[in-house]
Amino acid sequence: MKNTTGKVFWKQPLTYLLLLAGAVGALLGERLIFQTSRSPENSSQLTQLSVTQSPSKTDGTSNSERSSWLPVRAPISNGNFIVDAVQKVGPAVVRINASRSVSQRPNMFGRGIPEDFYGYESPRSPSGRGVEQGTGSGFIISSDGNILTNAHVVEGSTTVEVVLKDGRRLQGRVLGTDSVTDVAVIKIDGDNLPTVSVGDSNNLQPGEWAIAIGNPLGLDNSVTVGIISATGRSSNDVGVPDKRVGFIQTDAAINPGNSGGPLLNQNGEVIGINTAIIDGAQGLGFAIPINNAQQIAQQLIRVGKAEHAYLGIAMQTLTPELKQELNRNFNTNIQLFTDQGVLVMQVVPGSPADKSGLKPGDIIQKIDNQTISESENVQQIVQNKTVGSLLELEVNRNGQNLNFQVRTGNLPSRLRG
Repeated sequence: MKNTTGKVFWKQPLTYLLLLAGAVGALLGERLIFQTSRSPENSSQLTQLSVTQSPSKTDGTSNSERSSWLPVRAPISNGNFIVDAVQKVGPAVVRINASRSVSQRPNMFGRGIPEDFYGYESPRSPSGRGVEQGTGSGFIISSDGNILTNAHVVEGSTTVEVVLKDGRRLQGRVLGTDSVTDVAVIKIDGDNLPTVSVGDSNNLQPGEWAIAIGNPLGLDNSVTVGIISATGRSSNDVGVPDKRVGFIQTDAAINPGNSGGPLLNQNGEVIGINTAIIDGAQGLGFAIPINNAQQIAQQLIRVGKAEHAYLGIAMQTLTPELKQELNRNFNTNIQLFTDQGVLVMQVVPGSPADKSGLKPGDIIQKIDNQTISESENVQQIVQNKTVGSLLELEVNRNGQNLNFQVRTGNLPSRLRG
């Protein structure tokens, strides 16, 4: 009996010790989990688990008390910024179906060097007259139905249909087009429509992400991705000398039908309007900076047309080779004494430049105290001015520095392409 009692006597303290150790361990574990769950680094990965279990028969703890001790990894987002950007902007991207008679087809960019995104088809109407139908893209910039797109998508159109991502088809009317920048605004009737978020195109850097959304080749809501390859590409660089835009260059795939669609940054903000590709090139797409497009759009919404500051000169970047060539050509009656600046090749009669006294052969060296080295500098400065702005020009004429004041005029319609 004593032996039996002795065995029981020694077993009971051991059992109590084990139970005590288990309780301490559980408390420590709970404290550890509680502290870990409050750690900012792990707060997104730990959560409490609610499970259904039969009550414990050994320690009397409830299921809810047990469940609070169990660390479980919470669902983690895929973290794909492209998906996030598309989901943010996609509902505001629209398809634009437009039609016009064959005689009304615009010559995109005047010389037709970049590929036309419109994607024309030319079915015959019952009357036998040619009708062109095409598809482009656009995006909603206001909840009451203002849509930004390219001018060449809707210019001269007789009908414009806007197809929303949710399938709705609405009749659109063109508020205005601007062929100089290839920007247009369409209006549809609606309330609480999805809109895009607009970014800042002035501070873009090559290497930033670029996401294009549109309807290439009629394939709605297509997404491509790349980077910003360059900024400030002049119209001459792109092959569209009649345009006044410093284009964004991207290698995000752009195809016919993308025209008028948004170019996004990694935050899902619109930074440009996809506009042109160069025929035969790969990985070269161009977009109108959204800051410039918005300025034009505001004018089109307000008065149906846009104004553009204008000097009235034909110009060329001066180089040592050009200086030498002109000085040797006695028919030009021009003698140059510097090989840096922008050479005035021609002055339009009656233009602001003509009225201010500028002459062919003048070399523009500064505008508003800013040194000028390329013709693109002059174009950029002027196109960022409003009509009626006063410019201070420093010009070299026959070796002598002269100062002129030129008040910008409005670009005449005959010069708008």
